[in-house]
Amino acid sequence: MSYLTMSGIALENEYEKERAKFSALMAQNLQLDLSRGKPSVEQLDLSEGMLSAPLTGEDCITEEGIDCRNYGLYEGLPQMRRLFSELTGVPEAQILVAGNSSLALMYDTISRAMIFGLAPSPRPWCFEEKRKFICPAPGYDRHFAITQRFGFELITVDMTDTGPDMDTVERLVAEDPTIKGIWCVPMYANPTGVTYSDETVRRLAKMKTAAPDFIIMWDNAYSIHDLDADGDKLLDIFSEAEKYGTEDRIFYYTSFSKVTYAGAAVAMMAMSINNINIMRPIQAVRTIGYDKINQLRHLLFLKDAETTRAHMKKHAKIVLRKFRILYDVLQKELGDKGIAEWTNPRGGYFISMNTMDGCAKRTCELCQMAGVILTPAGATFPYGIDPRDRNLRLAPTYPVDEELVKAGQVLACATKLATLEKLLQKRAF
Repeated sequence: MSYLTMSGIALENEYEKERAKFSALMAQNLQLDLSRGKPSVEQLDLSEGMLSAPLTGEDCITEEGIDCRNYGLYEGLPQMRRLFSELTGVPEAQILVAGNSSLALMYDTISRAMIFGLAPSPRPWCFEEKRKFICPAPGYDRHFAITQRFGFELITVDMTDTGPDMDTVERLVAEDPTIKGIWCVPMYANPTGVTYSDETVRRLAKMKTAAPDFIIMWDNAYSIHDLDADGDKLLDIFSEAEKYGTEDRIFYYTSFSKVTYAGAAVAMMAMSINNINIMRPIQAVRTIGYDKINQLRHLLFLKDAETTRAHMKKHAKIVLRKFRILYDVLQKELGDKGIAEWTNPRGGYFISMNTMDGCAKRTCELCQMAGVILTPAGATFPYGIDPRDRNLRLAPTYPVDEELVKAGQVLACATKLATLEKLLQKRAF
């Protein structure tokens, strides 16, 4: 029965019942984590063959005669650039392969713009009196943290079922030259699971911007992380940008962090040829070469796009099972209460859950008391401030199945308690 239609006495009785459940859960001394999208041990084990594959000195010589054990080739192995090209559709010539972290590459891009500016920049960004960045929310907290760290004012734009609210984005960037860019997770967005519509991609590519050096930070982290057999389709933003002569504004990132090993994978960035040419001399000073042995191990294991996609189906089977476990608990405990809603994405790593307004922080606090760690309420918004205090990002992949059921029960009970406290408080006035 919906809490919103209950009488005051019924709400009080429900509150006492849930308090008793919560006390029993606390007594179990749980230590569970739904805070980050970490692969489970079961998923990590899928890539064990990459560590056990024999790799001799002769194997380290590529078909181009490159010795992967030595310095050089800061652009990455040609075969690895080719594999990323096959998987993303981005031309190989526009791809640079680096270390294990695409987030580090994003940080470096903003840092370079701050120090050197971009091709059309009147000056390095550090000399701009004001700098702003658009942050679609709910969104990825680590994106927001990068631009906040570099002193940008973060501008919140609502996420919709088709991507950022493009009417607002277009209006803002057309009139304000201090807005330097926008963060995007275009496929199975973190945390909502939304994939940008074709119209959204086109509008991003063709929109007029007051800043000549406006950039789109295109973090396509989940492009091969389908859960359904067919998966979502994302329009190629580079192809669209070429139609309008705006390809210089696209900075594209992805990695194998949740394909093989989260802490020891391979990341890539892609950009226009013009930006590649600008990037090369800077990159050549920054490094004499990334870990080519690790790139080679990945190539021997993943081989090609077809084998990589087959590998991802194994991941999907595990991740989908985890999602369904949490869905089942939430539906059973909250489905008829009228106090929460959650997404059911076709890919990615997260479930976005909205509580009743004003209840997310209290839900997190109660979960922590019972030994379940969530991403802090508000983290999915700039500055960690959710104006409605309702959004929670749930990451169900890491716990084992039995622990995930327990975590879901704690979350559901905490959500009910936080909501009942709010409703009873309102009735008291």
